[in-house]
Amino acid sequence: MNISIVFLAVFLAVMTAIGIWGMKKTRTLGDFFLGGRTLGPWISAAAYGTSYFSAVIFIGFAGTQGWQFGLHSLWIAAGNAVIGAGAAWLVLARRTRRMTGNLDAMTMPEFLQERYGAKHLKPVAASVIFFFLLPYSASVFKGLGHLFEKGFGIPYDIALLVMIAFTGIYLILGGYFAIAVTDFIQGIIMFAGAAVLVLVLSNEGGGIAEMFVKAGENYRAHIPPAERPSALTVISLVFMTSFGTWGLPQMTQKFYAIKNEQVIPKAALVTTVFALVIGFSAYSTGAFSHVFFDPETIPRDGAGAVQYDLVVPTLLTGHLPQLLLALILLLVLSASMSTLSSLVLVSSSSVAIDLYPSRLEAKSGKDKSVAMMRFLSAIFIVVSYFISRFQISIIVYLMSLSWGVVSGAFAAPYIFGLYSKRVTKAAAYAGLLSGFAVMTALFFILGQRNSPLAASIAIAVPFAVVPLVSAFTAPPEKELLDRAFQGIT
Repeated sequence: MNISIVFLAVFLAVMTAIGIWGMKKTRTLGDFFLGGRTLGPWISAAAYGTSYFSAVIFIGFAGTQGWQFGLHSLWIAAGNAVIGAGAAWLVLARRTRRMTGNLDAMTMPEFLQERYGAKHLKPVAASVIFFFLLPYSASVFKGLGHLFEKGFGIPYDIALLVMIAFTGIYLILGGYFAIAVTDFIQGIIMFAGAAVLVLVLSNEGGGIAEMFVKAGENYRAHIPPAERPSALTVISLVFMTSFGTWGLPQMTQKFYAIKNEQVIPKAALVTTVFALVIGFSAYSTGAFSHVFFDPETIPRDGAGAVQYDLVVPTLLTGHLPQLLLALILLLVLSASMSTLSSLVLVSSSSVAIDLYPSRLEAKSGKDKSVAMMRFLSAIFIVVSYFISRFQISIIVYLMSLSWGVVSGAFAAPYIFGLYSKRVTKAAAYAGLLSGFAVMTALFFILGQRNSPLAASIAIAVPFAVVPLVSAFTAPPEKELLDRAFQGIT
């Protein structure tokens, strides 16, 4: 039997067992969505890191940026590790954990409503999450389907059904606790596989130092100066993929769920090291494509355009032994499943917690909220399947907009809400709507190729809008501020 199929079968069996185990620990809505706020540093760090990276970084980003940017793509890896991982924990985690506890908030929309006393802000924020994270989760499903098809020899349609079945089992049964535990296991696989990948590829080229020299020389020979990315392009990608994570609900949720504030320093260190290894591995592999390919041998379509999504898969299948290839396939699968489960959980919460009265039931002691959350998680997985299967054109546009819209809408109101007592309810609305509007407008003005620049501008603009509007609108009530900032110095 193909060793890849054996690894896959064992992996899926373990995920299912964890889901069943997690079900025994999931009795309330808080258990299902936040693991009862009991998670320690290692599991919390793994949950954050594995949600950060999916098949996109290993397949799409590594191939595209590795070939187009060469070794300059490693700046993205550095930014992701230092800003997107370590700094995010140190700057956001303590205040997020304390303030969400003070406000009894479980989601980003709920936090914004309670923090600013804005009852209409929650449904607006929940709608943004629903319409833009759901297509994002569908894009991850699509990538996984193609991974199964290429790596495991399973037809795309069947692969999608397999992914739906097993993601549904451990997510719907065990909730966030099951996700966090599986993320820890998946994180170990990702870390080991990423480290081994670079070592094996480097060994074929005469060692790491020699590979970097060859990659740099060949990049300059393969890519004419006029076709190399500008400094602005590199900076916008670093900013979007690093600072942009500070406003993504599926990432900030990890701070809500930690056991206490004492786990933060260790979680920050672990997440930074993890992100550095994963990012360095992915982008250096992409840059090494200049050692293994040239402009004539790089994968191209019938029209002669480079097929960036095939660069890394073609490189791996041609240069890795079967056993290691099976491990790398499992690595990419782990990265994608962890991201997917977090996206589905946060997307379903936008309805089950933020738009449906189940949250009130949970506060009154009833348990229908957990059943509703499980039901909606299942619905979201099924909807993601149909989006992935049929690729409706409007959904494709929403996928391209998702990162910039969601982070642009939430980053400024969320971060100002943690640190400033002067920000007003009107400013929170203005920050959310300006990020949404700027990203949508620039996406169509600048085009899809410049979406990282559009997203960077959309994330940055609300940081000017929020304090400006706050200066001209009524200040927040003292009672609300006292409650939110209780115990925060």
